[in-house]
Amino acid sequence: MILHGLQSTTLLDYPGRLACTVFTGNCNFRCVYCQNTPLVLRPEEEPEVPEEQLFALLKKRRGILQGVCITGGEPTLQEDLEDFIRRIREYGYAVKLDTNGYRPDTVRKLLEAGLLDYVAMDIKTDRERYPAITQIKDLELSLIEETVRLLMDGDTDYEFRTTVVAEYYDETAAERIGRWLSGCRRYVLQSFRDQESVLCPGLHPRSREETEHYAEILRQTIGTVEIRGTD
Repeated sequence: MILHGLQSTTLLDYPGRLACTVFTGNCNFRCVYCQNTPLVLRPEEEPEVPEEQLFALLKKRRGILQGVCITGGEPTLQEDLEDFIRRIREYGYAVKLDTNGYRPDTVRKLLEAGLLDYVAMDIKTDRERYPAITQIKDLELSLIEETVRLLMDGDTDYEFRTTVVAEYYDETAAERIGRWLSGCRRYVLQSFRDQESVLCPGLHPRSREETEHYAEILRQTIGTVEIRGTD
């Protein structure tokens, strides 16, 4: 599989595990706040990391690292994702997949094969504002809803997470998402940081106090709501 990045150690990307993270290219969304714009728009211009570099790391750090996070871009676009995951698991590592949920058939196949130990699915905003954030005119929201149901009805550990951008996240968004994801296992609010690599610069974060307020709204229907990355 073509990789465009390898982070050899992370305590943040895989909850509860010391892991490494690999980055894939391409995405089927064009989210306005995306912070991996080069991977999404111009992956062919990004340096490649040979697969064998990852597997050499996994062999060397066996007994130290506990998991591998696969992120992007959107990993489910990679045709050889399943074979790639199977090889990682042969080394004895747990696998976490980051996804936007737009390819439920791929996620279902991986889940049914028992190849995933953790799934982090991005919830971009409330359903009404999805097209505005993803910049996909004919967005099929039903595909995202299907992946949400797959995770909520299944046995694999998961989290839903949203990057809190002031222009797209407010009380209304929190209330709508709370109803949509009512009863889900875990929902995470992530702080937004504007930087040069953001697809549409000039967006703004919410304050810690504002984010805490949204978390309280969400806790009315979701048992575990976490906040990450705020100062």
